[in-house]
Amino acid sequence: MSVLEKVRPRQEPVVRQRRVTDEHGRRIRAGELVLRYALLLTVLALTVGPFLWQLSTSLKGPTEDIFSSPPAFLPSRPTLHNYERVSRTIPVWDYALNSLKVASASVVTNCVGSALAGYALARLRYRGRGVATLVFVLAMLVPVEGIIIAQFTTMRELGLNNTLIGVVLPGSIGAMNVLLMRNAFRNLPYEIEEAAYVDGADVWQRFWRIALPSVKGTLAVVAIFAFMGAWDDFLWPLIVLSDPDKFTLTIGLNYLHGTFANDERLVAAGTVIAVAPLIALFACLQRYFFRGVGEGAVKG
Repeated sequence: MSVLEKVRPRQEPVVRQRRVTDEHGRRIRAGELVLRYALLLTVLALTVGPFLWQLSTSLKGPTEDIFSSPPAFLPSRPTLHNYERVSRTIPVWDYALNSLKVASASVVTNCVGSALAGYALARLRYRGRGVATLVFVLAMLVPVEGIIIAQFTTMRELGLNNTLIGVVLPGSIGAMNVLLMRNAFRNLPYEIEEAAYVDGADVWQRFWRIALPSVKGTLAVVAIFAFMGAWDDFLWPLIVLSDPDKFTLTIGLNYLHGTFANDERLVAAGTVIAVAPLIALFACLQRYFFRGVGEGAVKG
């Protein structure tokens, strides 16, 4: 051992405690952290809990007691027999196909129409642009029940009653979706389009090649909202459709709630069938969804 090693004291390694901080770098106290997680778990139980209970009920057999105390969350013998009973009771897959047609058409019309209208409100300069924006804002304040009679009369005059086109047409372009796209386009730097304009790009080229690829996240948000609104809609299809062969899934499942209300397993299986496509869509577009919320929520 050298002389320096004898003189210099041995330094112990410094153990740094891990600190939990927020997005601003401020330290979060233990009590506050516990409270946040408790609130998150409470919200999770209130939102996801009913669906998980319906899923569990749909997988339980006829011999299992779904009202036991304490309740048995996991089925002892999972079975898909309830889903087979739903398909034998009502033509659920035909109803699901009709709903898929309506929802897909609503997604296409809302994405195309909202993108075009939002770009016109955000980027084009013309007289009356502020009034047009105000009209879309006011359209969001009108309840659907207040105009549903006028919509039904319009569909009847156009000869679109009892058609899937009549179901799609009133919700083909939503005012909220237009405003979302407008806010997303307004957040884009003007210098990018000005450079393209100097290079000779016209308005369609600037929209298609520059602006639209930059707001894919908001476009995914519009697609999710349009699909959910069309898939879950019950009142308007119930009014405009009279042929059972053209019923959407929400109307068809209402037969289960009315006729087989005492069979909770059958109703739960139908509910899961109705919710499953929404979960699959959100799982595929979730990364674009959260990015799109930030694109369209900075500027008003």
